[in-house]
Amino acid sequence: MEETTPLSRIVFVSIAKAQQRTIGDFALDPSVLLPVELPAGRKAEEIDTADLSWEAIVAGMLTVLGHEPDHEDAAYYRRFVLAVKPDIKKEFTYAGILQARNGSFDIAQEVFLSLHGLFPECAQTVMNLALVYDQRARHAESMDHKEEAEAYTDKAFDAYKKALLIEPEEPTLHYNAGYFFLHQRSFEKARDHFDSFVKLGGDPKQVREVRRIISEIDSQHLVDRLFSEAYDAIRMGREEQGIGKITEFLSSNPRVWNAWFLLGWGHRRLSHWSEGRDAFLKAAELNPKHADTLNELAICLMELGDLDAAHIRLTAALGLEPENTKIISNLGIVALRRGREEESRGFFRTVLDLDPEDAVAKRYLEKK
Repeated sequence: MEETTPLSRIVFVSIAKAQQRTIGDFALDPSVLLPVELPAGRKAEEIDTADLSWEAIVAGMLTVLGHEPDHEDAAYYRRFVLAVKPDIKKEFTYAGILQARNGSFDIAQEVFLSLHGLFPECAQTVMNLALVYDQRARHAESMDHKEEAEAYTDKAFDAYKKALLIEPEEPTLHYNAGYFFLHQRSFEKARDHFDSFVKLGGDPKQVREVRRIISEIDSQHLVDRLFSEAYDAIRMGREEQGIGKITEFLSSNPRVWNAWFLLGWGHRRLSHWSEGRDAFLKAAELNPKHADTLNELAICLMELGDLDAAHIRLTAALGLEPENTKIISNLGIVALRRGREEESRGFFRTVLDLDPEDAVAKRYLEKK
């Protein structure tokens, strides 16, 4: 089946015979072909240009600008769109943010791609696109879709980099970039952006919040070379090397919960269940409100046969992140191992309600 992309439904039409020649102060150029989206089930030759509205043409132009911003007629399309919809930036920005909040990431992404194509030098629009990519990455991460999460994380990183090149002294950019890198455990980059935010000034409440994070990063030595190298090693599949480095780090910094988490993560990836359990227990003792820690701890407990304890930890994790399908799926596996087949199927059905493509839930539900 041929892949469908937003541009694949666009056709270019001529309005050379149109009677209207201006839109306000904007003079139409009949020689420029205009993009329109083909309605479902219609072919290009079936389009009657006499029936086209300016809104339909604007929609086609926004699609082209969003996915092909260097199109030969891009400058003309930008002038056209602004003549028809002079308030489009405010209107679309509000709509994009609303769609993102509602979890309609595809629509939000298209809105901000279109706005970026229309206003290529607007750092705020690029930042909003970065926020959507980051939301998509975290959503994929919660579904355990690793490749998708990595792809959207890379897109978010590129968008933040582009926005900061446009407007390097915009405080809000540094604030959001700081949280992006904090989630990636790139603590040095997170600290740099938070420090820039504090120096540039911003909302007093946010400044206090960021100062607290900077203090925590510093007090826990999270920009330490050993910590960074340990994280990179484990993430890249060199678990033994990472375990050695984070163990050395912990010898001087025994109360850093992030470090205990890394140690547990490395052991869990190597199926060292007892060592992983002990490390995650320490991380949970130092920071009991971290869902990933509780989920990882439960995996180790489950593999060690302590199913009741695994269920308790997963229930606590679900209370922190009620729609995290990794946690719900693990509750299903624990229920199955406890012999509670119908309860297990209920968990897996919930996973599929949240993510219809979840392969693990499908596999378990297909088992008799």
